[in-house]
Amino acid sequence: MARPLTLWIAIADGEHARIAQPDGDNRLRIIRSLDSASAHLRSHDIGTDRPGRSFESANAAHHAVGERHDPHRLEKDRFAHLVGEQLNEAAAHDEFDELLLVAPPHAMQELREVLNDRAKKLLVGALEKDLVKTPDHELWPHVRDWVSPVRRAAG
Repeated sequence: MARPLTLWIAIADGEHARIAQPDGDNRLRIIRSLDSASAHLRSHDIGTDRPGRSFESANAAHHAVGERHDPHRLEKDRFAHLVGEQLNEAAAHDEFDELLLVAPPHAMQELREVLNDRAKKLLVGALEKDLVKTPDHELWPHVRDWVSPVRRAAG
C-alpha cells in the first residue's frame, strides 16, 4: 500500500516563516519555524541606507554615489532566500511530496526565484496572502481547498 502524500504548507513573509503539515483530523501541525535575526531591528541598526559620498577634484562639490538601498528590504530578500534554500534542501531529502507556498506578493516572488527545479516540481500551488501573523488554529479555512484531494489532483 502506498503511503499518503506529504503536503508542506510554507507560510512566509520577509521576516517570519513556518511550515505546516495537515494531520489526519484536518488540523495543521507546525513542523518548523524560522525568524529573521533582523525582524525587529530598525534600519539604522541593520546598516546605513544612505549611498556613499564622493567629491570632485575640480571643486568642493559632494555627490551621492550609487543608488539608495533599504536595509530592511535587503534583509527581507535574504530571509526569503534562506527559506527557499531550506525548502530546496527538504525537497532533496524527500521530506515532502507536495508544496504550497503562502506569502505576500513580494515574498512570493523571491521564494519562487530561489526554488530549484526539484522543489518547483513539487509545488502544487501559491496563495498570495500574508498569513504569517494568523494564529495556527485560524489557518485551516485559508488553506483547506489546497488540502482537498480533488483540488490537489486538478491543480
